[in-house]
Amino acid sequence: MKFFERGREYESRFVNHQYQESEKEVLSKYESLDYFTPHSTVYKDWLKKQSPRIEWDRWVTMGLIGFAVGMTGFLLHQGIQLLTSLIKENVTKQIEEGELMMACGLQVLISVLFVLISAISVQVICPAAAGSGLPELIAYLNGTYVEKIFSLKAYVVKFVSCIMAVASGLPAGPEGPMISLGGLIGAGISQFKSKTLHFDMPFFKRLRNAEDRRNFLTAGAGAGVSAAFGAPVGGLLFALEEVSSFWSDKLGWQTFFCCMVATFTADLFSSAFEKFQYTGSFGLFNKDSYIIFHVDKAIPLNLLIFVPAVILGVICGVLGALFTFSSLKILRLRKTLEEKIGGRVILLKIAKVVEPVVIVVVVSVIKVLVADLFPCTTNPNTESTLPVEQYGCNDSCYNPFATLFFNPGEEAIHVLFSRQTLNLLTPLACALSLLLYFPLAVWTCGTCLATGLVVPMLLIGALVGRLLGFLAVYVMGNMTDTSSEYWAWLDPGAFALIGAAAFFGGVSRLTMSLTVIMVTCCYSSK
Repeated sequence: MKFFERGREYESRFVNHQYQESEKEVLSKYESLDYFTPHSTVYKDWLKKQSPRIEWDRWVTMGLIGFAVGMTGFLLHQGIQLLTSLIKENVTKQIEEGELMMACGLQVLISVLFVLISAISVQVICPAAAGSGLPELIAYLNGTYVEKIFSLKAYVVKFVSCIMAVASGLPAGPEGPMISLGGLIGAGISQFKSKTLHFDMPFFKRLRNAEDRRNFLTAGAGAGVSAAFGAPVGGLLFALEEVSSFWSDKLGWQTFFCCMVATFTADLFSSAFEKFQYTGSFGLFNKDSYIIFHVDKAIPLNLLIFVPAVILGVICGVLGALFTFSSLKILRLRKTLEEKIGGRVILLKIAKVVEPVVIVVVVSVIKVLVADLFPCTTNPNTESTLPVEQYGCNDSCYNPFATLFFNPGEEAIHVLFSRQTLNLLTPLACALSLLLYFPLAVWTCGTCLATGLVVPMLLIGALVGRLLGFLAVYVMGNMTDTSSEYWAWLDPGAFALIGAAAFFGGVSRLTMSLTVIMVTCCYSSK
């Protein structure tokens, strides 16, 4: 059991951590922020003499932050869709022509190019833009000053790096960086000045203090969640539950207003544009554009579903702990290798760039070559609009493994959540996808790229839930084809949705905000 004890990052909550000299040296590099206003006698007397003020400036600033975050979310998703379709169309064309090795080489070439742009932009221009940015954001909101994370350079680099990394096909998502970008926008816009662009606007100067900046940053982070998932209430709860340590009723309403503006802006433009091409319907909200995993078929609730749901929760909790444990072990290995490299900065940067390149090569080869091992399957839902992947098959057939692994992560999750599609995905395709995707997602976590883990967590949980759904159908029999609604809950798609939320919760420890986000991004509790 020494493997589980060696390199342990956290002790029991009953043990006080004893900081080592090396840890104290790291902590000494950071400064603390004082968010509390000095309520001295002089200050209290000054407050009494001030006339009541309507805080319209804070509300206006919240609206500006929400609009900017919504536009950022719109541009981010449109860029990812455009580049993802570019790779998929060119590779699919080679597959249809029977040039499998050419398709594999093209997939590797374009993906490596995207990853190189993503990694080099971070390592050369702004190393502070690496990762999702959530740890730095939470640290700042809890009073730790971290340099260079709220700059215009960090915004641009994180934006570009996230688009390129997610479009390359890595097991990663844009939601984490989107939350960080929201916080960055909140911290920047609220000050109405920029050292990079050399301007200082004479607006709302009274908001230029640590406390107000913290509140705007909190609202920006919540707006980032709202723009990413289309869930304003989920964004509010996320800001309250996960990132903020300072809260008030006034801040809650202002954050909710900011989240509403961000959601409205992102949904409005996402409904009118697709891959930056105008669809001719500006003002018409299209649920297929802004509801990520739209579930259009309801099933009646049955108390029996709580039995397998509890089992699924336990399984996903254990897997979530394994995911976290494995990520920490790989992080420890990275630190060990960095220590061996020592002060050779250029070699260290090269190593950080090479790692995601190796990962994307492995992912690209699996996408093309492993998918070719699965035969074409007749589509049992020809009238459905689900994004199944044909992968060289004729119009009435598809490839079940390519649907899960070759498709972008969000499309694969959409298929896994689909109802009354028992025979659409095979247990073999789901099991193999899980065995391959899980370690790759763990490996990708912690690289220098600006990526998040939301999509991988949802996909892994959905695969686990779908497999348990297959097992339940195998044990109980296929009851969904009967006219009775009593057994309608016995649907692998419903288990996939529960599994996705359970695994997400097992890794992130989120509860209420996660539930609201999952309900909202699936349109309803169907």
